[in-house]
Amino acid sequence: MTLPTLKIKDLEAKLPIIQGGMAVRISLAPLAAAVANEGGIGLIAASGITPDELQKHIRQARDMSKGIIGINVMVAVRQFADLVKTALAEKIDIVVAGAGFSRDIFGWCKSAGIAVAPVVSSERLAKLAEKFGADAIIVEGKEAGGHLGTNESIKALLPRIIDAVKIPVIAAGGIISGSDIYNTLKTGAKGVQIGTRFGMSKESSASEMMKQTWLEAKGSIVTGMSPTDMPSRAIDSTEMEDMPKVGDKTKCVMCLKNCSHRDERIKFCIIKALENAQEGDVEHGLIFCGERVGEIEDILTVKEIIDNFKEEYLKCSKMGTSHCAG
Repeated sequence: MTLPTLKIKDLEAKLPIIQGGMAVRISLAPLAAAVANEGGIGLIAASGITPDELQKHIRQARDMSKGIIGINVMVAVRQFADLVKTALAEKIDIVVAGAGFSRDIFGWCKSAGIAVAPVVSSERLAKLAEKFGADAIIVEGKEAGGHLGTNESIKALLPRIIDAVKIPVIAAGGIISGSDIYNTLKTGAKGVQIGTRFGMSKESSASEMMKQTWLEAKGSIVTGMSPTDMPSRAIDSTEMEDMPKVGDKTKCVMCLKNCSHRDERIKFCIIKALENAQEGDVEHGLIFCGERVGEIEDILTVKEIIDNFKEEYLKCSKMGTSHCAG
């Protein structure tokens, strides 16, 4: 049994896999194009880059791949509208929006004839997204890296949200293997979104130091608050409350619509902290990661990662769910 396809609006991906859009400058054209070339949906992370940079990476990804290319953008960023409209003007295939909820995005995407899939973590938001015109929804559990909208496991959330809506539901958080994909699809989800495993790929634009830090994480992670006022998941060596006060000596670039940068508990600029990690300064950086980062033991090419997914999925399909623990 091969992996099923993933249909969203007029799109049909050969694999039911969306690569998570990891900011800042982790998921750029090389990673998105590599995933798209293997039959998945590749996402360019728009948060933390300028509209001009986004345009460049969309065009570069198009040159590198004939597959499905989308963007992921945080609703919380100040340039949210400009970034989305830049992507729509470039005829991006799909827009994924998380870290907040925007009603405007549904109208923008509908007018452009482009698919939109918001990230949600509750039945209420799932139903609201469907009502406003979402073509699919990505359900993110507490296992995911980065900003979180819930403290519930994806395994608890997923069945309820699948029952709550009629549009395709994609699961995100804690998915790192073909057996995870198999078990997730058996619940009725139409696809999966995978971040950390692709972040730890050779095509990822993360620094080698950042990738090495992921490899050494041993699964020890924490949750805390970020300047977005949302809980976040990161490697425990970069606990948000205890990390070096990156923001104290950094001029605020006004990257977020609302920011707790000057809160006594949260004294760092999130964009600067993410940039530091991406550039290799992990001591003064923030390294987001999924809950199961410690189970990933190697840095592989995207093709090798997806080939492993296929092999593991095939094995599970032969053995059955009861013999294939995720």
